[in-house]
Amino acid sequence: MMSAMAQIPVGARGEIKLLVTSEVAIDFMGQENARVLATPHVVWNLEWACHAALKPYMEEGYDSVGTEINMKHLAATPIGMSVTFQAEVTGVDDRRVRFRVEAFDEKEKIAEGTHERFIVHVARFATRVQAKAASRGQ
Repeated sequence: MMSAMAQIPVGARGEIKLLVTSEVAIDFMGQENARVLATPHVVWNLEWACHAALKPYMEEGYDSVGTEINMKHLAATPIGMSVTFQAEVTGVDDRRVRFRVEAFDEKEKIAEGTHERFIVHVARFATRVQAKAASRGQ
């Protein structure tokens, strides 16, 4: 389908780092010293690590969207600690790419799981999204 797909190797890796700040920490427990990295931000950054693994292999006009995530948030990370999010391609099936994902703070593994992304042609994807948005009033 796309020549870029044949170039995405199993084993391709992506990594990003995040310093945990109050902007990405939970705030619902009422105690400032209980604030830790929020699970939605773990998911968000794991997706970005997967995106980083794919980006070097994408042809012009193509990108990827997340379609599935299965993640365990294993440990809390306090404000002020750094977290490294890692992704590794474990399988490629046409435009579907599967990943193993992990996150580590300065002390331990804090998350692990799997993620799947789908390669899209950005302009065609945008057209479908706009058509869906336009149909909401009908």
